[in-house]
Amino acid sequence: MVDGQGDKSAAPTTRRSLLALEYPGMGAFDDPTQEWRRLFSELLGTFFLVLVGAGGAVVNASSHGAISRSTAVAAPGLMVMAIILFMGAVSGAHLNPAVTLGFWLRGDFPGRRVPGYIIVQLLGSTLACLFLWAVLGKLGRLGATEPGAGISDWKAMLFELILTVGLLSTILGTASRAQNVGALSAVAVGGYIILAGFWSSPISGASMNPARSFGPDLALGDFSNYWVYLAGPIAGALIAVAFAWVLRGPGGDVGGLAAARGELDKRVESARARSTSAE
Repeated sequence: MVDGQGDKSAAPTTRRSLLALEYPGMGAFDDPTQEWRRLFSELLGTFFLVLVGAGGAVVNASSHGAISRSTAVAAPGLMVMAIILFMGAVSGAHLNPAVTLGFWLRGDFPGRRVPGYIIVQLLGSTLACLFLWAVLGKLGRLGATEPGAGISDWKAMLFELILTVGLLSTILGTASRAQNVGALSAVAVGGYIILAGFWSSPISGASMNPARSFGPDLALGDFSNYWVYLAGPIAGALIAVAFAWVLRGPGGDVGGLAAARGELDKRVESARARSTSAE
């Protein structure tokens, strides 16, 4: 897939040229000097997400039941909301391999950046679980997401699939140019995560995120149910991208690009310009 920088030997398309005029930071997205900031943003954001998501179960076990289910499912949604608001402009705040893949398939994110994002998301999740283990001990199965009592793996996988369809539809929908709602997109995404957890966590744990489930499983050395939390979200992301095409046509518009890639380069360039003018 050709990304925002494009093939050097090919003339830029009229569509991409117009988008570059409307979104000045798009062409600078490939600045390699800023890549470490984006990767660190994804690592830090995923660390905090899993710290809260897995930490609910660990703290509940440590405190002998002080954390209610409502609190445990609401906390990750509120954390995602905060992360999107405070550093979404740096990396796009994907925090989830399914989201990264969805943005790529939608045409809003360059394919060569996908592996780096996914690696640091998995790393951030693992570091969060190791932190919980080191501080509180290996309690509450380190917040591992597992099918509920009496729920088979395939049923949990179907729940993860449909929940991820809703999550990615919310993310891609609020990121589109037609419906970009700015900071309110963080409320929509965080609210969806809370809603999904309220009604479905007893079935599958409402992970919707292969990275969220990876950290606890790696720390425990138990991947027996991990396929549920890999296959479900990835398949859900594919379906959500197809639905987005049906609802709004092709991706790659200004809103989608800004949401998927962040606006770090535009902000850095503005800061440099202010520094230069001050001199």
